[in-house]
Amino acid sequence: MLKMTDVKKVFRTDLIETHALRDFNLHVGEGDFVAVTGSSGSGKTTFLNIAGLLETFNAGTYELDGQNVSHLNDKKRSQIRNEKIGFIFQSFNLIPDLSLFDNVDVPLRYRGFKSAERKKRIENSLEMVGLAQRMKHLPSQLSGGQQQRVAIARALAGEPRFLLADEPTGNLDTEMAHSVLGLLKSINAAGTTIIMVTHDGHLAKQARRNIYVRDGKVSEINDEDITMPRQLSAV
Repeated sequence: MLKMTDVKKVFRTDLIETHALRDFNLHVGEGDFVAVTGSSGSGKTTFLNIAGLLETFNAGTYELDGQNVSHLNDKKRSQIRNEKIGFIFQSFNLIPDLSLFDNVDVPLRYRGFKSAERKKRIENSLEMVGLAQRMKHLPSQLSGGQQQRVAIARALAGEPRFLLADEPTGNLDTEMAHSVLGLLKSINAAGTTIIMVTHDGHLAKQARRNIYVRDGKVSEINDEDITMPRQLSAV
C-alpha cells in the first residue's frame, strides 16, 4: 500500500521557486498496477522519486506498506528502499562489462545475501524473464528489449513489494515495448504492486488504473479517454 496525502515538493534556487508537487494525493492499493502519464514538467518524475524514497519532500505525509516514511533519515530510507522497492529505468542502467548474472547480483551483494541465496534468486529471476540460457552473456550481446528484461530481473531478484518503472519502454520499438509490458502485467498478476510512468497512452491503457499528473496534482482518468483527464475532488 502506498498513500500520499497533501504532499508538496518545492525546488528553490536564489531566484526561482518551482512547485513540482502541489497537494499531491494518491492511494495505490496492494497488487495494483497504476500507469502515470502527464506532460513534460508536470511532476511525474518527482512523484516517482519520492515514491521510491530517492527524494524528500517539503510537506504532507507518505505511508508505504503501512509505515509513515515522511521523516526518515537517509539510512532508514535506504534500508526500506533496498528491501521493498525495485526500480526499472528507461536506460536499463546495466553495467556493460559484467555478465547478466553479475548485473543481477550487484544489488543482492549490497544487501548482504549469502552466495547460495544470491545464486538462487538470480537464476529464478532470469528464468522468469526468459533469459536463463544467456546469463553469461554481456549486455552488448542482447537486444534493447532483452536488456530491459535483465533490468526487470535485477529488480525482481530482491523480491520487492513495489516495482517503480520510469518509462520502461521508452527506448524500445513497438513490438519490444508490448513484450516488456506483457512481462510487467504477469509480474503484477503474481502480486507485485507496479507504478509505471509512461508517455505512451496505448501502454498506459493496459494498466489497471490511469493517473494523470498536471501542474503537480493528480487527476484520475477513464481507460477509454486517456487524453481528457478530470480533476478529482478526493483521491
